[in-house]
Amino acid sequence: MIDYDVLLDKFKSIIKESGLKYTKQRELIVKFLYDNNGHFTPEEINDALKNEYPDMTIGIATVYRTLSLLEDAGLVTSISFGAQGKKYEFGLKKHHDHLVCKQCGAIIEFCDDIIEKRQQEIAKKFNFKMTDHTMKIIGICQSCQNQTKNKE
Repeated sequence: MIDYDVLLDKFKSIIKESGLKYTKQRELIVKFLYDNNGHFTPEEINDALKNEYPDMTIGIATVYRTLSLLEDAGLVTSISFGAQGKKYEFGLKKHHDHLVCKQCGAIIEFCDDIIEKRQQEIAKKFNFKMTDHTMKIIGICQSCQNQTKNKE
């Protein structure tokens, strides 16, 4: 995992290159994603920061703009939930894919070497230069399946 100071220096460079002002609020968004393993909506990030720093004014627009900037720079990644928006996570982790429960919204990360190899083979078969990929398998998690069984 990248050292936080290295990440912060990279973030400051991105802010400067974008012609934006470096603020403590933007830094706290980066720190939150770095420190917390998981997938978060902008609203969840905003709420967590307001709880942790009640004297700091952090607007939801700042959270959205900062996340967009971080995603464009490859420092965070997102999973789209259509009309429900996106969830973000720190993007400099080892590559992984996601299982997403459509009932409770749980996200399970997984890695599978066979899937990774197969994607490369498919790209090669079609003479396609793959530069990145995302995989999201949508279904119902074990917990929600158990709840459905218990109601029957």
